[in-house]
Amino acid sequence: MVRLDVIVTRGGDGGETSLGDGERVRKDAPRIEAIGAVDEANATIGLIRLHTEGEEDAILARVQNGLFDLGADLCVPGEGGERLRIGAAHVSALDEVTMRLNETLPPLTSFVLPGGTPAAAAAHLARTVARRAERAVVRLGVEEPVNPEALRYLNRLSDLLFVLSRRLNGNGAGDVLWRPGSGA
Repeated sequence: MVRLDVIVTRGGDGGETSLGDGERVRKDAPRIEAIGAVDEANATIGLIRLHTEGEEDAILARVQNGLFDLGADLCVPGEGGERLRIGAAHVSALDEVTMRLNETLPPLTSFVLPGGTPAAAAAHLARTVARRAERAVVRLGVEEPVNPEALRYLNRLSDLLFVLSRRLNGNGAGDVLWRPGSGA
């Protein structure tokens, strides 16, 4: 079990932080950027949960735990050893719930703009932050090996958040549809 007694350590005052293996790195290192983006995605999901209950809230609670697992995976570079990793089961779980929710929605005839209910708007925001996290993990993967399931997980998460936004918009009835050429 995790135990955090001391929160203020002053260890990061010089612009460095520790990875899960104890290595010190700059706070603007690609790995820290990726971990931070995943943390932001998790925080935005917390905002959606202010507006959800029941099945949707339970789905989001599992996602938040999955994102914390992803952060734990990213914070220890390399392979092997006893450490938490995002795996194919995490990705499959997102696929399953996304497909199940999408089956209940009417087909789209236009692109969907972020908006509708507060919950749906928050889901759209979380979707865009998940995409940013995905881009950060892709950038990290250019410099260092990254668990490929981490990238798959973030890609599937943004799909889930899109489908969930439609569900939270009255099963698509309250979707805000793009009207090409109607912008200012």
